[in-house]
Amino acid sequence: MNVYGLLLLGILLSSLVTGLVVFFLKEERHRLRTWLNLLGAGVKLILVSGLLWGIYNGQTYALAFEFLPGIEFALGADANSVLFLTLSTVLWFWTTLYAVGYLEHSPHRSRFFGFFSLCVTATTGIALSANLVTFITFFELLTVSTYPLVVHRGTKEAMRGGKIYLAYTLTGGAVLLLAVAWLHRLAGPVVFKERGVLQALVSSHPRELQVIFLLFMVGLGVKAAIVPLHGWLPKAMVAPAPVSALLHAVAVVKAGAFGIVRIVYDVYGAETAAQLGVLQPLAIAAGVTIVYGSVRALFQDELKKRLAYSTVSQVSYIVLGVAILGPAAAIGGLVHLVHQGLMKITLFFGAGNYAETLGIHRVSEMNGVGRRMPLTTAAFTIAALGMIGVPPLAGYVSKWYLQKGAIQAGDEWVALVLGASSLLNAAYFLPILYRAWFLSPPEQSAHEHGFGRWETHWMLVLPPLVTAVLVIWAGVFAESPFSPLAWVKMIAAREYGR
Repeated sequence: MNVYGLLLLGILLSSLVTGLVVFFLKEERHRLRTWLNLLGAGVKLILVSGLLWGIYNGQTYALAFEFLPGIEFALGADANSVLFLTLSTVLWFWTTLYAVGYLEHSPHRSRFFGFFSLCVTATTGIALSANLVTFITFFELLTVSTYPLVVHRGTKEAMRGGKIYLAYTLTGGAVLLLAVAWLHRLAGPVVFKERGVLQALVSSHPRELQVIFLLFMVGLGVKAAIVPLHGWLPKAMVAPAPVSALLHAVAVVKAGAFGIVRIVYDVYGAETAAQLGVLQPLAIAAGVTIVYGSVRALFQDELKKRLAYSTVSQVSYIVLGVAILGPAAAIGGLVHLVHQGLMKITLFFGAGNYAETLGIHRVSEMNGVGRRMPLTTAAFTIAALGMIGVPPLAGYVSKWYLQKGAIQAGDEWVALVLGASSLLNAAYFLPILYRAWFLSPPEQSAHEHGFGRWETHWMLVLPPLVTAVLVIWAGVFAESPFSPLAWVKMIAAREYGR
């Protein structure tokens, strides 16, 4: 094992060791638990920064060993994996800080942060997996480690939401395992490689490859919340706000979307998938999901459920970009992996602050909240406008490239879907902003309390402010050398050879 393999292992262990230690801390060891969590998140951030720099400069990273005859546990890093890994690492740090403040007086914090770290470890493993066997191992570990977070409060509603979550994700995992086993029988051990590894089988096994692709999309589509496999996501909103942020922006939903990116680009290859005729049905499924999620969001008064259906819609932008053949659409879809994460985590941080500080859970209760919590609401507003696609915010960049890619590919219907989605985004976000800023607030609620010059605990205010600034940065400085867009352009150029 060389130093480059050790770096990959260190990135994986930084959250795993943190989680295992935190599990055994007594509840009253609050300060030690906080510092361990932040230390683990900080160490991972430093290590991933080193990996990012190495990949940018052409360094190769790999670590593999055989744990069963003919089956390798393999880690590796490429431009695609580092994109997802960097997003999850940056957002984990700020989600950790937020969770510490949010759960300050809650019971079972050691259990929560232990599983929280295991969840991030699984997400890291998904990003760094170099073959399908390693990928599905971490993919299922993610299911197991997030279930205790969904049911953390232990209420009847939380247990029901957790049961639905398990039913969907375990079924999806079984379908994914079938796809991996079938492809392994057909092609042998499958490693991730730019432009795919299955071109030689297209002429001899086209039908099998088509069916296997469908199984992959079903198995991954559960976590990616593609309609009609999305039903678990709104039910999982019974979880605490840091968990909701984790599910939507850092881990579960993103893992499903990233898995679809991996299968299309690094197993099949975009051009091979197009040759098999499987991309158009995927694009249609994504288009239906985009519109459906937006329409359902319109009718949700509960704020977190409105945001959940928004996620159903917005994550399928990533799938849509992957399913449209061409570099511009690929850029739009892949960069939305980052942009949606930044915007959505900001929104869930805001929703958590409203609930924790003011007892507000519904859109109809948000009158004048901008005057009572101006910092949180300013961050929420930036993220909401980004979701709509208002320039020059991050969401505008994603939608611009998706529209451009759709037109270049001759898929005018996609442009119509994106236009309709933006209008629907405005229809369910702008009323929230209107209530927050322009309607008079009610009398001070029993939940409301002062925090000096902060509107709530500083650990709850700082994370959404930082992520809102990142939403602005990703849009305003999109063409700078180290922006998410610049990195994604490199990935698209390698996939399409131009």
